[in-house]
Amino acid sequence: MSATLTILGMAVITFVVKALVFILGDRVVFSPNLKLALGFVPVTVLTAIIVPMVLAPHGQGLELSWRNPQLVAAVFAVLLCAVTRHQLLTILSGLLVFFGWQYLVG
Repeated sequence: MSATLTILGMAVITFVVKALVFILGDRVVFSPNLKLALGFVPVTVLTAIIVPMVLAPHGQGLELSWRNPQLVAAVFAVLLCAVTRHQLLTILSGLLVFFGWQYLVG
């Protein structure tokens, strides 16, 4: 029952926050510094989600070895993206390296 109440509470809070954006519209003006800071939020959140999954894929401590397919694919993808700046190529190559490495080593 508490899980249901928690989910309903999160849904209400999410709805209220999104509704306030539409209701207030252009009446709320953000400073340039706040706009700049908010621009980093997606990158920060994505990093906070991905890094633990790459470094500790089983949730039981760091797995910093060549046998970790997530780590190998992530390093490959970072290097490829730094060189090519091509997002789709990076995503597809990272997936191919991940599944290939998992097949070969796993």
